[in-house]
Amino acid sequence: MSDQHDPAPYDALLLLSFGGPEGPDDVVPFLENVTRGRGIPKERLKEVGQHYFLFGGVSPINDQNRALLDALRTDFADADLGLPVYWGNRNWAPYLTDTLREMVTDGRRHIAVLTTSAYASYSGCRQYRENLADALATLEAEGLPLPRVDKLRHYFNHPGFVEPMIEGVLASLAELDPSVRAGAHLAFTTHSIPDSSADSSGPVTEHGDGGAYVRQHLDVARVIADAVRERTGNDHPWELVYQSRSGAPHIPWLEPDICDHLEALHGAGAPAAVMVPIGFVSDHMEVLYDLDTEATAKAAELGLPVRRSATVGADPRFAAAVRELLLERAAHERGARVERCALGALGPSHDLCPIGCCPARAERPAAAGADSPYA
Repeated sequence: MSDQHDPAPYDALLLLSFGGPEGPDDVVPFLENVTRGRGIPKERLKEVGQHYFLFGGVSPINDQNRALLDALRTDFADADLGLPVYWGNRNWAPYLTDTLREMVTDGRRHIAVLTTSAYASYSGCRQYRENLADALATLEAEGLPLPRVDKLRHYFNHPGFVEPMIEGVLASLAELDPSVRAGAHLAFTTHSIPDSSADSSGPVTEHGDGGAYVRQHLDVARVIADAVRERTGNDHPWELVYQSRSGAPHIPWLEPDICDHLEALHGAGAPAAVMVPIGFVSDHMEVLYDLDTEATAKAAELGLPVRRSATVGADPRFAAAVRELLLERAAHERGARVERCALGALGPSHDLCPIGCCPARAERPAAAGADSPYA
């Protein structure tokens, strides 16, 4: 094996995701896991769970993770990378702690971690690191050997993540009637988070004015819009908008909401729009309900032609990007010189989350960062 294709010191990859219910009886217990510690009554959770019940109580995210798991294993095998790939979730089976226990039992001691969140934020990065610390604490209490876990860098601007989204936008534009296609607006969508969380996202040097979360999304949106212009000859107006708000009304969250944005576009005379879910790795519930159901219904009510472009999902280019991310981190850990792929103006993200990066409201141990108690 050449040095460029050597995964050492890593002996496994962990795909770490959010999880979701896989039947009607799972919905409320799943939401209890998601909201644990917030004191939300069960009746309110049943109301929130209506989105899931519309789809038979099944979130698509687990099947999508299974597909990504297969894609990663296929890519690794095709590249002669003999590294096992495991899967664990934050909020539903297979649970992270159970998967880490299995990995340790299998003899894995130095684990690379890929989270299904491409951008910097508390919920998209540090909370996963807190979950890893919780799982390691459980293994430690059980007297099991503790593996080292290293979270792979944010991949929002890796070509293997961006290029499939560019092609998704082109395909969606092609589906629009030619009479409205050239003037279609691009609505780049991502999960809304509290303004305070956005402002404190990323390293301390990037805090404020939306922090790393907003800057990273804007950079990717600009890359995609520029690529679409180069490939079509049309300069489509675009904006970064938000969806899936879930917080109390009195707390400021990132705006505008996608449905409000569609109303504004219609009022301004836009002929059509393509919704581009750049903030999501796969077509999970926020995409299927908030975009394909709610926002699409709003557009139909307005008489505004819309399409929703594809997420990356299990695209082979994304699987190959994960392999590249793992091998670059492995080379760095061995002290080798590393070439890192990144599009846009921001460059590649950090390997190790620095102290003060994406802080929580209440301080908790977090693994795989400069402040990790499990170095």
